Amino acid sequence: MFSTSALNQVSLVVNVASECGFTEKHYEDLQQLQRDFGPYHFNVLAFPCNQFGQQEPGSDKEIDSFVRRVYGVSFPLFSKIAVVGTGANNVYKYLIILKKKEEL
Repeated sequence: MFSTSALNQVSLVVNVASECGFTEKHYEDLQQLQRDFGPYHFNVLAFPCNQFGQQEPGSDKEIDSFVRRVYGVSFPLFSKIAVVGTGANNVYKYLIILKKKEEL
């Protein structure tokens, strides 16, 4: 279901991984963005992905528990998805199309 409140927000859509060499820094920075700009209609929208070096092997529940416990994440964390290839999530397919249009 689409929320009309989303129309007045800016969102940063990111794919994340819990076993990446940059995990700590990325989650800290993303949480800081959420903390600083969340009150101004901004949201980080995180999509775990295991496509790059198998760096997100856990279940959705394990991932959610880990990042909230270890990094204090308060932004929305969605189910694990594919972000590239034929099985890519529609959100990422759309973002790729937009990016290609910008490059024209």
